[in-house]
Amino acid sequence: MDFGLVLQTDPPATAVVDLMRRAEGAGFRYGWTFDSAVLWQEPFVIYSRILEHTESLVVGPMVTNPSTRTPEVTASTFATLNDMYGNRTVCGIGRGDSAMRVAGRKPNTLATLGESMRVIRDLAEGREADVGGGKTLRIPWIRDGRLPVWMAAYGPKALALAGREADGFILQLADPFLTEWMVKAVRAAAADAGRDPSSVTVCVAAPAYVGDDLTHAREQCRWFGGMVGNHVADLVTRYGTHSGAVPDALTDYIERRSGYDYSHHGRAGNPSTDFVPDEIVDRFCVLGPVAAHRERLEHLRELGVDQFALYAMHDAKEATIDAYGEHLVPALG
Repeated sequence: MDFGLVLQTDPPATAVVDLMRRAEGAGFRYGWTFDSAVLWQEPFVIYSRILEHTESLVVGPMVTNPSTRTPEVTASTFATLNDMYGNRTVCGIGRGDSAMRVAGRKPNTLATLGESMRVIRDLAEGREADVGGGKTLRIPWIRDGRLPVWMAAYGPKALALAGREADGFILQLADPFLTEWMVKAVRAAAADAGRDPSSVTVCVAAPAYVGDDLTHAREQCRWFGGMVGNHVADLVTRYGTHSGAVPDALTDYIERRSGYDYSHHGRAGNPSTDFVPDEIVDRFCVLGPVAAHRERLEHLRELGVDQFALYAMHDAKEATIDAYGEHLVPALG
């Protein structure tokens, strides 16, 4: 199992770079960041510094979207980093939540997302791509480019798209029941599309907090249930409650959700997440002593998870990275 670190690009950017260096030293192979231009600093600028100050860490957004930047700009940006530092990027992408809604726009359709994934990958790897209206482009300076495109998804149509088109699947929660359900859906879609199901990399991303004080850990990570709740609310709007399209284990908890304030997005103490019960925090996140983390991660690995990317938006970033580096990366990596 690989390990990744997920951060927000809060200023100063040097702190983000330092934490990524610490993670690489602890054995982490991936460094991810949020991507929302208004809420945080521009991640691609910071990726250049991370790549310069690390040896082999692979960096990318968790996640970007097809509209904040046009596909040819996104492809060229990744390709430039790869040309400078040697194919050490991965494109995590989704419909767009905070980046789009904060700017007053709706998340992208799955049709737009699917087409954009193909265009970004083809252009970033030096191939010709149709960018719309019959206009084809190729970036002429790319040599030996490589860009895996991993898609974030929850709902059945999105999971099917990930299975058909993506190089990897990003699941933003660490609940074993839901992980098993969603991984099966992605792999089934891959098989139906004539792909090798095992060729789709599975990345589970969730907050991790190591320690014995579960009450404190829950309060530091409760924000995650609110963040996931935005996507769940979209699913309920589309499919209704108890529809069978998505498991009730994913949707039931948002019944008391009344809204969401993006100014606190992804932050401990987010007041928009008071509807999230302890049971959801315990299921969606990985909390407790080292032994509890190892048990959960071993279970996820058995379900086909290739990478655990831990969100470190809490008050124990360094301690969590160090605990994983000492106890969990050597045991599970």
